[in-house]
Formats: sequence, structure tokens, C-alpha cells
Amino acid sequence: MNLNNKSILVAGGAGFIGSHLVDRLIDERPENLVIVDNFYLGEDKIRNLASAKRRFPSLKVYHKDAAKIRLMKRILKRESIDAVFNLAAICLPASLIKPKWVHDTNVAIASTFCELLRKDHFKTLIHFSSSEAYGSAEQIPMREDHPLKPSTPYGASKIASDHLILSYCTTFGIDASIVRPFNIYGPRQNEGTYAAVIPQTIKRILQGESPVIHGDGLQTRDYTYVTDLADATIKIYEVKATRGKVLNIASNSETTIKELISKIAKLMNCKKPIIYDKPRPGDVRRFFGSNSLAKKLINYEPEVSFDEGLGYTIDWYSDLFASQYKSTLSV
Repeated sequence: MNLNNKSILVAGGAGFIGSHLVDRLIDERPENLVIVDNFYLGEDKIRNLASAKRRFPSLKVYHKDAAKIRLMKRILKRESIDAVFNLAAICLPASLIKPKWVHDTNVAIASTFCELLRKDHFKTLIHFSSSEAYGSAEQIPMREDHPLKPSTPYGASKIASDHLILSYCTTFGIDASIVRPFNIYGPRQNEGTYAAVIPQTIKRILQGESPVIHGDGLQTRDYTYVTDLADATIKIYEVKATRGKVLNIASNSETTIKELISKIAKLMNCKKPIIYDKPRPGDVRRFFGSNSLAKKLINYEPEVSFDEGLGYTIDWYSDLFASQYKSTLSV
């Protein structure tokens, strides 16, 4: 299977990972490329699509809610969609404030695409899960058969969505695969409300503030650069052996939060001491993923090293904030 001359819809395509996937999809030379996004994190996220719009002038963007089944049915029909890449979701931190809404919305999005695929309104679904479905590591490395014990309502919503999709694969024979990324980082990751640790730390240093660690800093994460995930996603679409399966995309390594923040501070020549703050609610203690299934099925190997990816990411945020903050640091 390939995406050349196909009509493709990316739900959540204006987001961090979604926009990088859109960039990668353009390389496949689709006939039609459509984005559905509710811009929950702000209208300014349209900037994430600037490069895509230059490279693919006919790119269409629908500012809509992917959970609305009648609306999505109309869009799928209007655009004659072949494949849907579903990254639409309300983020983890929001689930600590509005747990029911986040859970219900995320499951509703998955349910919408399952039902529309069952009724042949498009042909293939590639759905994005999250390593948060596992909760903290009980077995190392964490394979796809690791126990599912989420620590947040967001993680629970991802499990529910995954199980729903797999049940449709078994019962109705829909053509669907599930991508389960671990900790993805890179340019365009949200730096505002609900910011993740990497953009948040870079932003603090650029503002002349001290980096902050929540908890003891010994929590571990498994970091993958965003373009490696985008490449893996294309391969998952292309390989039929991935259908009806969940595939981890990880680095096969773990980094403590303390090591991460110390590395960013060193790369940015930050001399201010690290500040320790109270732990975050629902914070997973350990992530260390296994790529064994992805290697077997799609010959996946990450290409961007952690240090290389951090360098790209720091440069991107430095440019983004250059007009907003005057840094006295040498970056």
C-alpha cells in the first residue's frame, strides 16, 4: 500500500505531532490532503501548518470537532477520503481538571471513526494511542503486552479508544492499525498552556529563569524525535501486517527528568541552579519502551539521536521566542 494519489484526512493535524505528520505525508504525493482540528490549544497553532501550506497549496483545514459523527461523515464524503490518521485528542493535563470531558471526548472521536469506517465512508484508519495507557513500568522494556494500568483519565481514554478500535477490527473487519508512541519531542510541541517538560524548560531558560523539576527528578521517560514517529507512521500504513495490532514507537532507552533538564541547561549554557518543586498529579514513574514489534513488522529504527534532536528543538524555540524574550544566555 502507498499514499500516492490518495485522499488523506489528518484529525488533529494542526497539532505538534499532527503537523509533522502532515509534512511527511506531503512527501508521499497525495492527491488531496485535509486537516480537521478544533484548535483547542489556540488559534495560533495554525502556524504549525505554514510549511505544509507552502508545499501543498491545496491543503484544506476544517476548524471542526472530530467527535461529531454527522459532521465527519459529510467531510469524508465531500473530500472522498481514502485514509484517516487520527491524532485528535484532548491532552493529558486537561484530564486532571476536566476528567469526564477529556475521557468522553477522546473515546467519542475514536468511536466516530470506527463507525464511519465500518460503514465504508473511508478505507483505512491509523489511530494514535499513547504510552500513558500502560502507566508506570512493571516490566522492562515495556512491550505491547505490558499491563494497562493508567494513572490519569487521559490514559484511561486512550485504553478505551484502543480497545474499541481492536474490537471493530475483530467483529467488523475494519482496516485499522494503532500507533502507541512513547515520549515524543521536537519543534512545535505546545509551549503555552499544558506545556510539556522540554518546551517548558527551554522557555524558562530563555526568560532567564531557573529550570524546574517536579518531584525528585528520577522519573524516567523514553524520548523519540517527532520526525522518527512520522516516518514510522507512514510505514505502519504501508504494511498490511500491522492491521489489528498496536505498535510501540520508542527509543529502547530511558532518561531521567533530572538528566534531561541538566542536558538542556548545559546545551543552553544556563548557569542558574535547578529548582525542585512538588510532584505533578498522576506523574508516571518509569517509561522504557520496546520497539521489538515495530522492528519486526516495519523494520523500524530511530534515526535522530537524543542530543541531535534536543539541539534542533532548542534552536527552534530560540527562534520562536527571539522576538518575545531578551535572553542574556549564549544559545
